[in-house]
Amino acid sequence: MSRRRSRGTVGLLAALGLLLTLFAASPALAASYRYWSFWQGSGGNWGYATEGPSTARPADGTTLGFRFSVSKDAGAEAAKPRAGADFEAVCGGTAAAEGRKRVALVVDFGVPADAPAGEAPPQEAPRTACAQVAPDATAAEALASVAKPLRYNGAALLCAISGYPKSGCGEPIADEAQPKPSATVAAPSSGGGSGPSAGLLAGAAAVAALGAAAVWQSRRRRR
Repeated sequence: MSRRRSRGTVGLLAALGLLLTLFAASPALAASYRYWSFWQGSGGNWGYATEGPSTARPADGTTLGFRFSVSKDAGAEAAKPRAGADFEAVCGGTAAAEGRKRVALVVDFGVPADAPAGEAPPQEAPRTACAQVAPDATAAEALASVAKPLRYNGAALLCAISGYPKSGCGEPIADEAQPKPSATVAAPSSGGGSGPSAGLLAGAAAVAALGAAAVWQSRRRRR
């Protein structure tokens, strides 16, 4: 009988841990980010890239796009480049060269509303360029050949193209739908710390409630 109770307790604790983890993670999943998204052209349309530019090795005739914006980190919700994925429009005037491949690049610096504080997009319209690089060159190398300087963080995340933006890298941006602190609620201190999120507090409350129910059920069985 004690073994059954022990197994039940372990299973319940595992379930409670999973529930708390999901509640804690849900606010992060709901956030948007200010970042450069990476796109691949196919049939004149943009598709969210499934790997980063530092590992992707585009074939000759490929069209790649980069868009800076505040977006969700998902293809269905991220902002696409505002120019078409048209290889001929970008590279049609560049003759093919032996031992080189041509990659059409569309770099969209986004709109002023998405720019970090104190900065503005270098240009309003998307920039296009035809890169001629080695056959085994990555998308990052093709981009670097036409849009230096690039900036990366320690996790190899692309942070800046042609020096824009000057700082920051994929920082989370609070969704407008999330309630702002009222005058009666203390905002996070300027020291860098922050209080627990509403989702985490709700998760803790749920775990506490389930824990109380488990204790009650255990006592009931002993009777």
